[in-house]
Amino acid sequence: MSSEPEVSWEIARSKPASFYSTYERKDELQHATHYCPGCGHGIIHKMLAQAIDDLGIQDRTVLISPVGCSVFAYYYFDVGNVQAAHGRAPAVATAVKRSRPGSVVIAYQGDGDLSAIGSAEILHAANRGEALTVIFVNNAIYSMTGGQMAPTTLMGQTSTTSPQGRGAHEGYPLHVSELLATLEAPVYIERVGLGDNKQIAQAARAVRRALDNQVRGLGFSLVEILSPCPTIWKMTPVEAQHWVRDVMEGTFPLGVLRDRTQSAQSDAVPAPPPLLSAVPRILGIAKTGLPAEPSAVGAAPDLNLQVRMAGFGGQGVLLIGEVLAEAGLDAGLEVSWLPSYGPEMRSGTSNCHVRLARELIDSPLVAHPDVLVAMNEPSVRKFCAMVRAGGWILYNGETLPEDCDWKDVHVLARPFTRIAKDLGDARAANMVMLGALLEIAGNLPRTSIESALGRLVRNPRWLALDEAALASGRKLMREACAEANHAS
Repeated sequence: MSSEPEVSWEIARSKPASFYSTYERKDELQHATHYCPGCGHGIIHKMLAQAIDDLGIQDRTVLISPVGCSVFAYYYFDVGNVQAAHGRAPAVATAVKRSRPGSVVIAYQGDGDLSAIGSAEILHAANRGEALTVIFVNNAIYSMTGGQMAPTTLMGQTSTTSPQGRGAHEGYPLHVSELLATLEAPVYIERVGLGDNKQIAQAARAVRRALDNQVRGLGFSLVEILSPCPTIWKMTPVEAQHWVRDVMEGTFPLGVLRDRTQSAQSDAVPAPPPLLSAVPRILGIAKTGLPAEPSAVGAAPDLNLQVRMAGFGGQGVLLIGEVLAEAGLDAGLEVSWLPSYGPEMRSGTSNCHVRLARELIDSPLVAHPDVLVAMNEPSVRKFCAMVRAGGWILYNGETLPEDCDWKDVHVLARPFTRIAKDLGDARAANMVMLGALLEIAGNLPRTSIESALGRLVRNPRWLALDEAALASGRKLMREACAEANHAS
């Protein structure tokens, strides 16, 4: 009898343990990140997680996530996570490292986050020699917000704010690694790229080395990684990778710019911080009681319109919020406009809070809107329960979903996208809905609306279409109210 040969299996590649087993950012995509195809962040995340595993530091690693495309890194890394304000990752990392000196702290930042609004933070953290590891992702552009020129944008490179290509008038590309290498305190600074497999292998070694430096207590380390951005560069993933190698490297040469790892001394472990209960004694102050309750809010002013607008990115949600806010300013009202949007270039969520009042506005947040403008079903499901009694829901659909049918709220559900398409372009659905909203509000002069729209929409074709869409929305609302009155 013949017997089957024994087969042995060896796992050559696997998901690093420092990643979560599933990503809960989106219910329907728990095994995928939100990054665009060909984006360098996925590669960098993998090498960073692998280095954390190799060094055995997962249980004491703290990742500081920035504002930018990698804003949701905390959904992916199964380590300690702290979200920092735009550009402030080095300051937050400094606080974490000093309060928890045994931790391994990583500031993960893009070029807009680190080299623009965060330039002072990174400069002074490096100059102090903070015992941090900084991963600096340089793709030479502001990616999340649409492709504006960044401090690292190449000479001649086009962007939404340098459509003719960056010239001397806009300044020269900022060489962050070279700048920081002139300081005395940094221990290790290297620039690597993701232009081909050889570069990626070197980048992985550099990331591991920068982490190992912190484990050994050697001070400040930074790895700058030249990374592709196919979506904003308008290239295929392969073209973008080649552009890193063939073009970016000409402006940002790869290599080690600072290496004092052989001579640097390990930092002494500082004394633990005092207990919180001991702080009053140390400062020589007595404990005080809790602050008094705030005084009751006075009577509501004669005008206090609160609106929440929501939909997918690209549906013009933020624009109609801007038009409403600008019209309020034109009419001499107190105004607030607060946008909120995800980092996805496509199909992300987008919503904004708008408040108009004759009195000072205490907060830009709209917790219970008078009007909800919902341009898609996920938005109406998410926000419908917040609408105050007697308020309105304007919904871009034939009928409101059954579980969103609130009896004490007025509803206008119409196929606004189809209505806009009949007017000339489906993308004007937002303006049809704004017209209906303005008819509900009834307290903004039409001249203010027209003036605001003219400032925000410069293209004559679009301006004419948007004006027609506003008029159509007003008419729809008047007809709906007339039908309701007739039925009652």
